[in-house]
Amino acid sequence: MRKLVYILVAFLLVANVTNAQVDRSKLPAPAAAKEIKIGDYESFTLKNGLKVFVIQNEKLPRVTYRMVLDREPILEGDKSGALDMVGQLMRRGTSNRPKDQLNEEIDFIGARLDVGSSFVFASGLSKYKEKIFELMADVVRNPTFPEEELEKIRKQTISGLANQKDNPDAISGNVRGVLLYGNDHPYGELTTEETVNNITVDDIKQYHQQYFKPNIAYLAIVGDINKKTAEKLVKKYLKDWEAGDIPAPQYEEVKGPDKTYVALVDRSASVQSVINITHPIDLKTGSDDEIPVRIMNSILGGGGSARLFTNLREDKGYTYGAYSSTRPNQLVGSFSASANVRNEVTDSAVFEFMKELNTIRTEEVSDDELELAINSAIGQFARSLEDPNAVASFAINAERFDLPADYYANYLKRVQQVTKKDVMVMAQKYIQPENAYITIVGKGSQIASKLNQFGQVKYYDTQGVEYDPTKEKVPEGVTAQVVIDNYLKAIGGKEKIESLSTITIEMTASVMGNNLEMTQKKANGKALTRGMMGGNTVMEQKVNGDQVSMMQMGRQSPIDDAAKVAMQLESNIVPELVYEKYGIKMKLLGIENVEGKNAYAIELTYPTGNSVTNYYDKESGLKVRSSTRTNGPQGEVVLSQEFLDYAEVAGVKFPQTIKLPMGPGLTMTAKVTDTKVNEEISEEEFN
Repeated sequence: MRKLVYILVAFLLVANVTNAQVDRSKLPAPAAAKEIKIGDYESFTLKNGLKVFVIQNEKLPRVTYRMVLDREPILEGDKSGALDMVGQLMRRGTSNRPKDQLNEEIDFIGARLDVGSSFVFASGLSKYKEKIFELMADVVRNPTFPEEELEKIRKQTISGLANQKDNPDAISGNVRGVLLYGNDHPYGELTTEETVNNITVDDIKQYHQQYFKPNIAYLAIVGDINKKTAEKLVKKYLKDWEAGDIPAPQYEEVKGPDKTYVALVDRSASVQSVINITHPIDLKTGSDDEIPVRIMNSILGGGGSARLFTNLREDKGYTYGAYSSTRPNQLVGSFSASANVRNEVTDSAVFEFMKELNTIRTEEVSDDELELAINSAIGQFARSLEDPNAVASFAINAERFDLPADYYANYLKRVQQVTKKDVMVMAQKYIQPENAYITIVGKGSQIASKLNQFGQVKYYDTQGVEYDPTKEKVPEGVTAQVVIDNYLKAIGGKEKIESLSTITIEMTASVMGNNLEMTQKKANGKALTRGMMGGNTVMEQKVNGDQVSMMQMGRQSPIDDAAKVAMQLESNIVPELVYEKYGIKMKLLGIENVEGKNAYAIELTYPTGNSVTNYYDKESGLKVRSSTRTNGPQGEVVLSQEFLDYAEVAGVKFPQTIKLPMGPGLTMTAKVTDTKVNEEISEEEFN
């Protein structure tokens, strides 16, 4: 048993009161760091290999259980996304308790139970400690994996993926992962709608049977409970949990590029660039370098007082925030520095990033910077001791990563021992601006020519696949009007389109679990769009020539001139036929990759000055996306509609699936259930 008494860490500046003169222009020197007491730490191991750590703390009448499975990363291949579903499905019912009963029992005692593919967490009042542990053990050992629940999770997952498709931060993350690790590495493979659809209940069951084993499990118990009681509980519910052989896959060593280059994802509708500078690092959890590397990164980009933030936001005004991180990992760690900046300052921002990365490698940091970083690390560690979950993690990490017995007890001493020289040595070892990937998601036509100064510019699609943009130049003779004419031909031709006098489209969608019924009626210059939920009208838009109105939740909404023109244009059955009538100017921006296919990007500029970018598939000619700029909490953002599954109605093709933006990062998928053309629509519908 290790004698450790749980305390909160307090830091006091103490001055001896004497008759001598005190120099108040100088900060008092900080007191020497003391050994930290984590808690009464006792442990035992069951015969099946389960390692248990008990940290008694009677300060609050609560108890926390945290179990971690120590397994190697798993390459999921064509079923990527299955691991994210494991915990969700385990939580949907056991052989002893259907989902509703399990939820009711957890809620009744005010407990919390979370499950992932490699962890289980439960907490609540200590008077319910056995009940909580029983529920946790039941979920760990007896999940039933209901098929209908998998389908619900699948739909939620696919919806989430749809929300990320046009999210530049998500795109940046995809490309960064592929570049760093590769598609054939568990840290680099991407989850797609296709891989999610490949996942079966048997896949989830097989994972659970293979990896949920006590011989790779660590269980930390923290709170108002002693070792004797904890051991009794663990043996009662987990003693006959059977051990098993666990696969130990091997992966090739991950290396950074021989020379820094720019990986550009060209998005013509982007109003800002997402910059990420990254490369792999060999930094293990608990290694001698981990603490000085944290101090170094804190100075470079760890927060609002760090160099990157001060430079790019406060001094230059390029961004709302610029940060960096170093992530230790037993397989392969990573360094990353990132910011979202305006298109016009993209190259300037990258220059400042590279300058700061080189400066911290070649020049010593100041005394003030070092002191601030050390004090911040001390404060963060002190606050972490207030969290039972963090304390449980300390106990598990010490054993799992074979840390020295005094690793956490002497954590603050190690922090205060970091010197300016240590910071420079760590920067030289773990920051490699000459061997990094500079990933940028932004408007290529505006930024690409200025990025060559940082290395070769290579083009990637949203899934991290490199392509040669010179092979996809706009063919000679192709103009915006040619693209529009080809679209009109692709959907049926002008003659067929002009034969349509009215159209009524019925659609259905799900919004936060609620069914939304939508009706859209158009009569070329007149339109009605109505959304119904639970029998109530939640949204209604009307256009009748110059008369335009919009109601939301029964209240009239203001309409600016830009929105009015857009609504008037969309009141036509096929807006592309009437651009000239509404004074719309067209510009062919080039060819862009949309969902893995090349598409012509056409920017439409309204008389009001606002613009929208439409995308037309290069092969089929069909319109596949429409992106609009709008103001968000952090400046302009791009919201996109997607048009899928075209089907013919009265000789004209219309999309049967439309993905509609609900706000930044949120998308609603609407399915067409019925389409009628050339049926009379009462004039009252539009008034």
